[in-house]
Amino acid sequence: MSKPVYQRILLKLSGEALMGNQTSGIDPKIVNQIAQEIKSAHEIGVQTAVVVGGGNIFRGVQSSTALGMDRAAADYVGMLATIMNGLVLQGVLESLNVNTRVQTAIGMQAIAEPYIRRRAVRHLEKGRVVIFAGGTGNPFFTTDTTASLRAAEIDANVLLMAKHGVDGVYDSDPKKNLEAKKYNHLTYNEVLSKELRAIDATAIALAQESKIPIIVFDFSSSGLIKKIVNGEKVGTMISDSIKVSAQGGSTSGGKT
Repeated sequence: MSKPVYQRILLKLSGEALMGNQTSGIDPKIVNQIAQEIKSAHEIGVQTAVVVGGGNIFRGVQSSTALGMDRAAADYVGMLATIMNGLVLQGVLESLNVNTRVQTAIGMQAIAEPYIRRRAVRHLEKGRVVIFAGGTGNPFFTTDTTASLRAAEIDANVLLMAKHGVDGVYDSDPKKNLEAKKYNHLTYNEVLSKELRAIDATAIALAQESKIPIIVFDFSSSGLIKKIVNGEKVGTMISDSIKVSAQGGSTSGGKT
């Protein structure tokens, strides 16, 4: 078997990905599917870290407005939601015989380890999946930003941004505009200058500074993580320079 192109990855999962077609909560079938995808990369020797969101349970920015809460307080509740999701994902992974550790940015020693960068790296080197929960531990930062930050801290080779039902970055919302055009490849600067909102701008800036490529892909399609780590072109690549031609064309930016 050929060696994977990416030896250490960080997978960003939105909380919404865990609820499937439900309006909230966790869909057991979807969580099991996600765990199987992570296991498939783990089995071929890819060191795998995960950042999970909490939007299926509580979203700070929306809920603070709806409930009249202070934004910082609402964000802390959202961080607790990510920890709940992380513990669920850990339980499912371990039921599949995948050794997993949850590390939290907010101290919860009774249920998870505190986030310690060197310990996280050591777990990865020992073949354990590491789930980073609790966001950055600070309000006003998204879990996209957390993913970019943790990817830089653990020296990940790539940041995988898993979307539900969207197979990359488009010039407009493909769920609202059937004429939306998909990009095969973008630079960090293009994402920022075009104000493409598929990923938080702070997360893009952090990835750019650390020179970590980002791949945005549809997690609802099975087998894609294994394809990505083996070097197959999937979704939209975001990196320093444009070197990928468009499907059926060769324009800068790689639109299809």
